[in-house]
Amino acid sequence: MQTTRADLRKLLEPGVSAMGFELVDVEMAGSHHHPTLRVYIDSPRGVNVDDCARVSRQLSALLDVEDPLPGQYTLEVSSPGLDRPLVKPEDFRRFVGETVKVKMQQPVLGRRNFSGRLVEVAADHVVVEVDKEIFSLAFDDMERARLVPRF
Repeated sequence: MQTTRADLRKLLEPGVSAMGFELVDVEMAGSHHHPTLRVYIDSPRGVNVDDCARVSRQLSALLDVEDPLPGQYTLEVSSPGLDRPLVKPEDFRRFVGETVKVKMQQPVLGRRNFSGRLVEVAADHVVVEVDKEIFSLAFDDMERARLVPRF
């Protein structure tokens, strides 16, 4: 059975929260031969290298015991960065009015990629304005979403 992103979030979130951090996102990256499990954490005071190292040690021990992923992989723990992933409805609510990039699993009105102003967040979707056009994008159909940093 394949471990899903939701499974990993469910497994890792309690440990990350217990250490005083928010689990922002998890993702598998890299090649099939050299996979990387990336874990993004945050806190109101920010995240530094020492925080990432402490959380990495804690999660490494948990992953060794639970063994949710087959074979070898590299664990990376980091801050979400300026282009932070948006995963939960609360993430989107926090950034209403900001510019976001959303990639959908399937095309919506002929397109999969949307980059525009986050206008509204509902229970099951977000509303994004792209070039003065309004799009309703369902959470369940999103492949990924990120905040676009302001410079």
